[in-house]
Amino acid sequence: MYKTKKYIVISIAVIIGIVSFLPFLWMISASLMTTGTANSYPPKLLPPIIDFSHYILLFTRLNLFGYFINSVVISIGVTVFSLVVNSMAGYAFAKIRFSRSKSLFNFLLSSMIIPAQVTMLPVFLLLKEMGLINTYFAIIIPGMASIFGIFLIRQYAFSIPDSLIEAAKIDGASDYQIYWKIILPLCKPILVTLGLFTFMGTWNDFLWPLIVMTDSSMYTMPVALANLMGEHVQDTELMMAGSVITILPVLIVFLVMQKYYIQGIMMGSVKG
Repeated sequence: MYKTKKYIVISIAVIIGIVSFLPFLWMISASLMTTGTANSYPPKLLPPIIDFSHYILLFTRLNLFGYFINSVVISIGVTVFSLVVNSMAGYAFAKIRFSRSKSLFNFLLSSMIIPAQVTMLPVFLLLKEMGLINTYFAIIIPGMASIFGIFLIRQYAFSIPDSLIEAAKIDGASDYQIYWKIILPLCKPILVTLGLFTFMGTWNDFLWPLIVMTDSSMYTMPVALANLMGEHVQDTELMMAGSVITILPVLIVFLVMQKYYIQGIMMGSVKG
């Protein structure tokens, strides 16, 4: 009876996995089809003839490589700065005692109920006064810190024994040395988890880059792909090729970091 239930659960999981992954597989297949094949009836699951011309077109005539570089620079920049700022703040709220630290953290936590769209206009006006519109920093600076990131690292940092930090202080280590040599190595799983969240969120973000990047040469991949759909809406194969190039980097990063991501998620629910 137990084995039967086990096989049923595995079978259901496999079916759900295939159904979930099927659209992605068709997207790859359609991107390799010749023009017009993807819209034929009955629909074809596999390309009769493998054609890479759509990928060549994207990187030659449509300058997708420039948009790809924009997305890479912005996503990595936001991720790196976010990890540094959030880890410092999370460590401070978890392990450094200062006046009204809990009240300040609760105040920051309460700001999570404010929709991001509400803050877009004032942030845009601030960036405009600083002369940062149409620059990478227009996206990097607002993404340097997040309440969610601070909360995630703070909760994880609670699992680090206070005795370890006290021993380091007795040995003469400063707060910066403790942070760099003890906190960061021990927080590696949650840092990878937060890094993945940040990288994927920044890479896939459409609205904010569309607002602050008015020069088409500064577009990121989602914005460029949306414009491409408006110009080549009838070319399904070209759209699928652009979608594959947009999704593939995020998928590769996730698969490479999957081990640490799962570890961080599993160990992130600690005492507060």
